[in-house]
Amino acid sequence: MSDRIDHLRRRLVGAAAMAAAGQFGVFDFAKAQSGSAKSASPVAIKAGTNVSFGPLKQIDAGVLNVGYAEAGPADGPVVILLHGWPYDIYSFVDVAPALAAAGYRVVVPYLRGYGTTRFLSDATMRNGQQAALAVDLTAFMDALRIEKATLGGFDWGARTAAIVAALWPERCKALVSVSGYLIGSQAANKMPLPPTAELAWWYQYYFATERGRAGYEANRRDFAKLIWRLASPKWNFDDATFERTAASFDNPDHVGIVIHNYRWRLGLGESEARYADLEKRLAEFPVIAVPTITLESDANGAPHPDAKSYAGKFSGRYEHRVVTGGVGHNLPQEAPQEFAQAVIDVAG
Repeated sequence: MSDRIDHLRRRLVGAAAMAAAGQFGVFDFAKAQSGSAKSASPVAIKAGTNVSFGPLKQIDAGVLNVGYAEAGPADGPVVILLHGWPYDIYSFVDVAPALAAAGYRVVVPYLRGYGTTRFLSDATMRNGQQAALAVDLTAFMDALRIEKATLGGFDWGARTAAIVAALWPERCKALVSVSGYLIGSQAANKMPLPPTAELAWWYQYYFATERGRAGYEANRRDFAKLIWRLASPKWNFDDATFERTAASFDNPDHVGIVIHNYRWRLGLGESEARYADLEKRLAEFPVIAVPTITLESDANGAPHPDAKSYAGKFSGRYEHRVVTGGVGHNLPQEAPQEFAQAVIDVAG
């Protein structure tokens, strides 16, 4: 990496903050277009500093009434942060104020089936397929009159952000994606994996059964806590941290969305015709051209692809970073400083 880039990073965050993450790739930050944010770096933030977003907002968007948190100046460059399963907006409870203090308008929505997000009609299919969540995001941006935003996410959120970046690059200024390129297809998911990889997806097969649906319905909190421990084996979260997120699983559509999401991947869940053309495009695994930083953690216990397998899916400015120190799958909540810095670096 050039001295020029290293000097810029030292100026942005200081050597102590950057020592927490391994840096790899070819992203030239010195040439990145500057935005109108007040600061080039987030305020120093330690995981677990914040416990609340303050009052949430609601807005009708597409088929949903979406609950979301917002922070930062209304006229700042927009960053939208997207959570995964079994997590929620609290994965970004420390990232959001750090980015807001740096001058960004930060918007953190609950995905369909989580928190205060609700379907506008009882007749709407409780669909968890990947294209549906991506269309939700574009509808949410339209409702807030956000033409273009930097998108960041992990797990389901990383997939959703990547789909929007791939299919509608005019809506995505830049991308931060944990575990890289997660766009999938039902055809690809028909291919068997090595036994150790299949074992890591045990819950997907459990959810394919009615016993699994009933088990998740009856034990969603215990189930989520188990996933947290398996996916982040070195993250010593306390009960209060877990319960703040677990409340979002009380959403009346949560179980239906989660079960459909994992069944759909295996071709066991019904698709909606309205998304057929989008899924056909996604099955071709489109290249992402917007500036991107992918992140991986050194103690991610959840299934995730090797970084070398997806580096070629990013044709624009690109860098991959490894965050060390025992960080697990819920990278934004476990390492908020590193996630926030990636957003600022990629956004310019």
